Amino acid sequence: MHQHVSFITLATADLDRAAAFYVDGLGWTPAFRGEDVLMFRVGPALMLSLWTETGFESEVGPLRRGPGAAPLTLAHNVSSPAAVDAVLADAQRAGARVVPGEHRAWGGYSGYFADPDDFRWEVAWNPDPEMAFANVPAT
Repeated sequence: MHQHVSFITLATADLDRAAAFYVDGLGWTPAFRGEDVLMFRVGPALMLSLWTETGFESEVGPLRRGPGAAPLTLAHNVSSPAAVDAVLADAQRAGARVVPGEHRAWGGYSGYFADPDDFRWEVAWNPDPEMAFANVPAT
């Protein structure tokens, strides 16, 4: 199997609410919008798919529910600590709960926000050139 990821799919409780957050709040441009799904091109060969819970469950199986954060994070690398703070501010204006940026023991700077379905996004600046391949400007 070739080592790569093509799609990341997240089950959403309310597709319209998710669209309002990602499109209206964060300013993302959808690549596709269907009745049960909303897709964004998030890299040259990577799509983020937001799928209604009923559509997800009909194909994948029952969702696990319970307290606490989902056991994953998505990451958005940017070009500076100031860019981390700018993205977190944008997310907060869009309605996200935010964990402010801070300097990390690994040498970088990062913070988190939670989307409307409580999926956690890390916004990070990594000073290591080997790990900063995804650093892009915040705007």
